[in-house]
Amino acid sequence: MFLNYFALGMLIFVALVLFYGIIVLHDIPYEIAKERDHPHQDAIHYAGWVSLFTLHALWPFLWIWATLWRKERGWGFKNRQGMGSAKDLSLQLEQMHHEITKLKLEIATMKNGQTAAASTAQTPTAKHEDNQ
Repeated sequence: MFLNYFALGMLIFVALVLFYGIIVLHDIPYEIAKERDHPHQDAIHYAGWVSLFTLHALWPFLWIWATLWRKERGWGFKNRQGMGSAKDLSLQLEQMHHEITKLKLEIATMKNGQTAAASTAQTPTAKHEDNQ
């Protein structure tokens, strides 16, 4: 009689461990996302629950989705630090701004030169027409 109750207790214990074990397993991508400060951690958490009802079909994709994001480098695999510091980028932006201003002045000068050339070109023809 004792062994029957012991076996029943073991079955209930194993069932509970499996049930909660599967839930904890499906929560792993969310825990990874939370640790990495993932921007979509809530979506990963809800999709983990949906994955429980889709026979775990989504779980590998959730794990990949959660592990791709790193706060220091974002989605990519390159280090953002290699792109240059903010000081270098602001210096480049300032240089580009000066180049654009210089080019605008050159274009304005060229347009003024063309209008001046056009006005001088029209003047002799107008004088030529007046002489006839």
